Amino acid sequence: MALKRRDFLKYSAGTAGAALISVACSSQDKTSISGSSDKPFSNLSPMTGDVVPISDEERLGRIEKAKRLMKENGIQAIYLEAGTSMFYYTGVRWWNSERMFGLIIPSSGDIAWSCPAFEEDRARELLRFGYDIRTWEEDESPYKRIAEILQDRGVREGKVGMEERVRFFLYDGIRKEAPHLEYVSADPVTIGCRVFKSPAEIALMQKANDITIEAYKASIARLEKGMTKDDFRAISSAAHSALGVSGGIGAQIAEASANPHGSIQHIELKEGDIVLMDGGCGIEGYRSDISRTIVFGEPNEQQTKMWNLAKKAQEAVFATAGVGVPCEEVDAAARQVYIDYGFPGGYDLPGCPHRAGHGIGLDGHEWTYLVKGNKTPMKPGMCFTNEPMLVFPGEFGIRLEDDFYITEDGPRYFTTPSPSIDEPFA
Repeated sequence: MALKRRDFLKYSAGTAGAALISVACSSQDKTSISGSSDKPFSNLSPMTGDVVPISDEERLGRIEKAKRLMKENGIQAIYLEAGTSMFYYTGVRWWNSERMFGLIIPSSGDIAWSCPAFEEDRARELLRFGYDIRTWEEDESPYKRIAEILQDRGVREGKVGMEERVRFFLYDGIRKEAPHLEYVSADPVTIGCRVFKSPAEIALMQKANDITIEAYKASIARLEKGMTKDDFRAISSAAHSALGVSGGIGAQIAEASANPHGSIQHIELKEGDIVLMDGGCGIEGYRSDISRTIVFGEPNEQQTKMWNLAKKAQEAVFATAGVGVPCEEVDAAARQVYIDYGFPGGYDLPGCPHRAGHGIGLDGHEWTYLVKGNKTPMKPGMCFTNEPMLVFPGEFGIRLEDDFYITEDGPRYFTTPSPSIDEPFA
């Protein structure tokens, strides 16, 4: 059944699944999403009532694992500033400004913080453990406080790991206050913890994926002639909001779909256009990242053939993934599908201009990557996107993207991939 303009598939977002309802696509029927007395997506309701946040016990276990990894890698302590790693270990969210808000996790002893003195009360409201806060006044050095923490934790020589997103001026200030220490990457610790998701993390990511699929169903039903990518993003954001989260879906129309991350061109949707959509949401910080590609109206033979080829590449990724498989082999499996068809391979076009997938968790893009040269073996708990995009420069692109995770028994999808070009959802 083709996704036709005048009798478009509308998918209900209820638990009953996908219900087919005729939707007229004239401008008179266009649903208001803001500034109207009509309530947008009144058929949707929040899906977050059963969300279980990460427990303090699990976070404390993460800190203990970090300490073990530090000892294994000869690192005496690691430094983190506000961001997803700080949230991962402590549950604390903070903003990044010119004022340091920092965290030291030592290989032995309790964690400790450094924050502006006038922010101490606010900081203590957020702390769930680790109550040693070293404050500094506006005319004092925050870097000296970090040096004092390290000294007090017995770090008088050896290596201090810097989390990968620490800004240079913070690293540089700490280095100047404690020049006798060696500063190294904290990746063996932070990546060594975060790349392996626990059952609680998997459950949160499953919820994020479930919600985004329902937002897709509701949003695709409202595609209509003349719509722009900005119109669709606003609709998809409203759908996510109605489902109880902040999220959105970008849309690239017609030739703009050939750019992996879209175009700034103003393009209005017309019959026969490819629509490539990519988006997600977060639950307790854990992300979804899903793409769907459809045709507005009746797909032509070339669109259908190439859509099916992209699906074959996506299937090759999933079929190859598993415990012990090097990440680069998964990427190679997708590219081989395109080579076998007669495309040049590598990153040449027509073909796939980017890696077959990336890690996902608290960051939409994180370790480890499905790309040539990455020999990291897949292990249980690792989570990835599966998106070996197919691009025809200046014409169109197709990306089918679903997230999956590795179990002892092999890969498992968070979402069911699209069955066909005119059926975006199973």
